[in-house]
Amino acid sequence: MRLAVNPTRMEMLRLRNRLSVAQRGHKLLKDKLDGLMKDFGEYAQKYKECRLAVDAELPVVLKLFVLAEATSSRLIVEDALELTRQELDITSIPTRIMSVVIPRLEFSFGKSLGGYSLIHTSAELDKAISGLKVFMEKLLTMAELEETVRRLAQEIEKTRRRVNALEHTVIPRLLETIKFIKNKLDEMERSTTSRLMKIKEQRLAQEGK
Repeated sequence: MRLAVNPTRMEMLRLRNRLSVAQRGHKLLKDKLDGLMKDFGEYAQKYKECRLAVDAELPVVLKLFVLAEATSSRLIVEDALELTRQELDITSIPTRIMSVVIPRLEFSFGKSLGGYSLIHTSAELDKAISGLKVFMEKLLTMAELEETVRRLAQEIEKTRRRVNALEHTVIPRLLETIKFIKNKLDEMERSTTSRLMKIKEQRLAQEGK
């Protein structure tokens, strides 16, 4: 469906400029979309691997706490956890991937309240607390990757809509309108030429009398 415009040479020149801009924009967006798809695939794979590692590690950490409780007591385990409790400081630093702002999580553990008695606790508790700390780091990494994948997916969808709009609507309409104007101008030129030829023939006929 062509645009509603006046079929003039000035209008055709203006539309050709718009077409040139639209075609350049389409190429840039297509290149951006290809880059986003590549990055999305890489981060999606990283997220999948991290998620599998977290899912596999969670039962192991929980089992260590169950063993620690079995070899000591629930109260001793709870006291030990309270004594080793640490604040988790998380800072989100925005970075960019293909103009997409994504979070980079930096985290650190603060100082604990103190230590627990090694006499009344088992080696399983040491392993459980150490394992929980490592698990938390992986969990935060997974959260970062999940948000990165989500934002890249959003940008891919947005860019794809713009590419499709240019490819299937804007550029075809401009091409159709330019063709329409060109045909109209050619038709007007033929009509003018024909009229001038008739005028010339009439003059020649009058001069020949």
